Amino acid sequence: MEKNSKKAMIITLATIGIISALLLSFVYEWTTPYIQANQAQKQKQAINEVLPGVVEVKKVEKNGNIFYEGYDANGNRVGVAFTSTGGGYNGVIEVMIGVNLEQNQIYKISILNHQETPGLGARITGKEFKSNFNNQPFGNYNVVKTPPSKEMQVQAIAGATISSESVTEIIESGLDKVTSAYGGGN
Repeated sequence: MEKNSKKAMIITLATIGIISALLLSFVYEWTTPYIQANQAQKQKQAINEVLPGVVEVKKVEKNGNIFYEGYDANGNRVGVAFTSTGGGYNGVIEVMIGVNLEQNQIYKISILNHQETPGLGARITGKEFKSNFNNQPFGNYNVVKTPPSKEMQVQAIAGATISSESVTEIIESGLDKVTSAYGGGN
């Protein structure tokens, strides 16, 4: 009798495992298009946020990287938006950066994804921190703990210097990527 109960238990557990796997596969397949549509919408909003006056966006691949060229109503290129990622304090940070290549200047940035500490590093998504990069020239930035007194200074978030430095490094590497692809000033 003990042998049959072990056999029945194994069959029951195997059946539950197979049903669970099938159910999980079904839910994954069902939700994937919704997740992708939500991510595409979030990305579109970020592009519109970082490129002023954009009416049309064209997806372009250069040097193995994806860029989003933004055009105004007259068909003139306003700027280029692109994502740049890197490590933060708690995980990967993904930043959308909008640039004016004619003036070698950042329009704005938008934080797409992060896992920074709520209340501290998560403040990288706030207007106050993101404004450090508004209309700033390309170059190497210096993270400071006091209000910026020079053009290339970025004020760190109190208690979240690592997150502030990480975003700054991600932006600098992204600027290298776009100038390499477009040759800078084109």
